[in-house]
Amino acid sequence: MDQTTRLSPSDVAQGRTRRYVAMHLQEIEGNPLDAADIAMFEMFEREGWSFEQRRDFIIRQARSRAAAE
Repeated sequence: MDQTTRLSPSDVAQGRTRRYVAMHLQEIEGNPLDAADIAMFEMFEREGWSFEQRRDFIIRQARSRAAAE
């Protein structure tokens, strides 16, 4: 991964706050994130991935799973 695309610690903290809010709303709607989803988002934060990198990763995962079916 290109190191120049890492988010700043401040951006990561803001994203984490938004994730906590989103997780709470998903829980209210009866659709909580599972442990694998939470681990994935924590990895994004830990690695400082940009939002574009996160999106690309999720799309690749979804396509890979769809192709396996």
